[in-house]
Amino acid sequence: MAAESTPAIPDPGTNGPRRRGKGRRRKARGTGRTALRATAWTAAGVVVLGGAGAGYLVFKLNGNLRSVDIDQALGGDRPTKIDNGSQNILVLGSDTRSGGNRKLGGGTDDGSARSDTAMIVHVHEGHRSADVVSIPRDTLIDRPACTGADGATHPAATGVMFNSAYSTGGAACAVKTVESLTGIRMDHYLEVDFSGFQQLVDDLGGVRVTTTRDIDDPQSHLHLRAGAHTLDGKQALGLVRTRHGVGDGSDLGRIQLQQAFVKALIDQVSHVGVLTSPKKLYDLADTATRAVTTDSGLGSVNSLMDFANGLKGISSSRVKMVTMPVRYDPADPNRVLLARSKARLVWNALRNDEPIPAAATEGTATGEADGVVGTGQRTGR
Repeated sequence: MAAESTPAIPDPGTNGPRRRGKGRRRKARGTGRTALRATAWTAAGVVVLGGAGAGYLVFKLNGNLRSVDIDQALGGDRPTKIDNGSQNILVLGSDTRSGGNRKLGGGTDDGSARSDTAMIVHVHEGHRSADVVSIPRDTLIDRPACTGADGATHPAATGVMFNSAYSTGGAACAVKTVESLTGIRMDHYLEVDFSGFQQLVDDLGGVRVTTTRDIDDPQSHLHLRAGAHTLDGKQALGLVRTRHGVGDGSDLGRIQLQQAFVKALIDQVSHVGVLTSPKKLYDLADTATRAVTTDSGLGSVNSLMDFANGLKGISSSRVKMVTMPVRYDPADPNRVLLARSKARLVWNALRNDEPIPAAATEGTATGEADGVVGTGQRTGR
């Protein structure tokens, strides 16, 4: 597994939000200060935007937001908050497979909620760099007892897939499961749905990537020749979801594509002129706030703006992405098991706000999509 990506082609590796980069701020003409500021900083097609501007616009954007009171749901039975200036954020990409997501998701159309993408984003003290740890959805874990948003209690379960935590008890259960797995308290929770992700990429004007191999996956509706592409929202969604069109068809391979796309998105947003048009900026903020669900601590536009400002100094070259150390399940090649001693090195590094050591990911299971996707030549507007 590679340690970090090169500037030209981000290495998703296994050595790999609402999630923002910084654009230039421009004041709208007129007597009032109506300029809005947005930044995009994502993991797996997961993006958070904060906006600031005229009061009536902020009020409208606040009305778009959905939030979950994680603290109330989990109570005091949580890891101790680490007060060293760093932050840990659980970022999920969700697929209800209903409504706007129904025609995007494929698979079963039963309306159930699933977390198809999960990342722990660790922002280091000083907020100049970050580590991102992807959690394979097919990891077999022991899930703690959870209370769902509807108040229903779900007993603990052994040997279940990681993404079952979200489908069982929603955001609070997903957070509790990650905290149980890592021993680290999640400071924030961010979730983006697939239909919102697609629209957000379209509002950004697409994301530039380069593929080193052809990708042909009818299940995710993605067909790309090797070469440079500016992906629209539908194609970007297909890329972060494909697992049969390239590599070994595993979830680990898909994670590598997701990590590469995240870096491409960070790089793209930091170099395009999304702020040259107040209307374009408002459309972007409107889409983002409709697409995301947050913990209550980020449940307002002003809170999101403050959070985004704390991330604006982190470029794609300062984001290291790894996959949680796992090994293939000898009983089922479609499942993976936590490599506990290796994973402990990752969790200790995050807890102590230190770089993740290379030894943590050496010799662990990987997919076969490494290096398939990288950033393309930047395009401005």
